[in-house]
Amino acid sequence: MHQGIISTPNCSTIQLAVILYPLHKINPIKRIIVDTYQSVSGKDSPAIEELNNQVKQVLDGQMAVNRVFSHQIAFNLLPEVDVFLDSGETREERKILEETRKIMCSPEMAISATCVWTPVFIGHSQAVHVEFTHPISPEEARQVLSASPGVRLLDDTTVSLYPQPWSVAGTNECYVGRVRQDTSHRNGLAMWTVADNIRKGAALNAVQIAEEMIKREWLSPKG
Repeated sequence: MHQGIISTPNCSTIQLAVILYPLHKINPIKRIIVDTYQSVSGKDSPAIEELNNQVKQVLDGQMAVNRVFSHQIAFNLLPEVDVFLDSGETREERKILEETRKIMCSPEMAISATCVWTPVFIGHSQAVHVEFTHPISPEEARQVLSASPGVRLLDDTTVSLYPQPWSVAGTNECYVGRVRQDTSHRNGLAMWTVADNIRKGAALNAVQIAEEMIKREWLSPKG
């Protein structure tokens, strides 16, 4: 066993699990289809610099130069997050499947993910379609989500209220909105989620895991 190592999941898995697990506890999830729209900060600092440079190049009428990404990222979408596997999935998509099953304690849960790089600096977004064991109404789901720790519900389509990467950047919660019935399945819901991938998706989540371990007396400071 490793000593002094805290494992934190993939940033896309984190926001998916934080939002879906409270619903899974009251109505077990059978299937998840998730499409992620990921910011370039999820790759590295050179990726942020490349997007910034390419935006300037395109607006100045120049050819965009790409070194970090396989293609131009400015004003574009790239369905290639991490390397491709022999299965046709990317490694990021496989991580979401494996880590979500582990966190949900559901090794047979059906999960399909498509991960996309977007020309956004900070904030991962997800379009999520969930099939539950039993029917669940959007109203019931909103009640559960609004009372769940680490989750913030922004859901009022009458005033175009829903999570956006621009407004979520710099915050600690996982945001969810556009909760609605999935018309393709009687036991399904569809929703839109956004989180700051640098904070909740990485550093903050590691700290929160450590805090919870100390709270449960699984971990204690030396000395």
